[in-house]
Amino acid sequence: MKGSRKEKNKPLIRVVDDNPAILSSLSFMLSCEGYEVASFQSAEAFLAGDVPSREGLLILDVQMPGLSGLELFKVLNLRAYKLPIIFLTAHADVDMAVAAMREGACDFQQKPINPETLLPAIARGLEKARLLKSGLGDIKEDASRFKELTDREEQICRLVAKGLVSREIAERLQISQRTVDHHRTSALSKLNIREPAELALFFERIDAWRKRAGQAGQTFF
Repeated sequence: MKGSRKEKNKPLIRVVDDNPAILSSLSFMLSCEGYEVASFQSAEAFLAGDVPSREGLLILDVQMPGLSGLELFKVLNLRAYKLPIIFLTAHADVDMAVAAMREGACDFQQKPINPETLLPAIARGLEKARLLKSGLGDIKEDASRFKELTDREEQICRLVAKGLVSREIAERLQISQRTVDHHRTSALSKLNIREPAELALFFERIDAWRKRAGQAGQTFF
């Protein structure tokens, strides 16, 4: 009974891909890493067989027959599906990646799959889910790092967290790309953060705790 409860609480990695070989190889790799894995060969099969209340993460192929990965993503957003989502694609489509990140995707991985980038992305996604659920996190450390940012650095970092690249940020803020890169490098060094998904998680924690402090009539910093 205790073992069953423990397994139920273990994060479940869902993999949705119409390629049986990819499903098999991903399932094997993730199982070897100690994850519990559920495989689905279509978006429709996932919708019919998944248990949304089960903690974990979704690895989702972009291009699939029937309901595509992006179409499934929109359905899940409408249903307030809270699990982090990592997209897989064999097509180098930067605009698609940026759009997905803006809409809440956790990460975007290119095929052929590279374990050295996929596994850290999964770890970050699961940590994001854990923190969002529990409300935990070293907010004092986050606040200390956040206070080191200038207003311009924060502005640029928030756009990076939404998936915008330096060129897009420069156009939006009407400054040079070189200036954007300078502020971005400085800010990420202060925050000790490298990936946009990790940066997005950082600002989610900052904003959530700032909101809670405001509701309680307290000063956040």
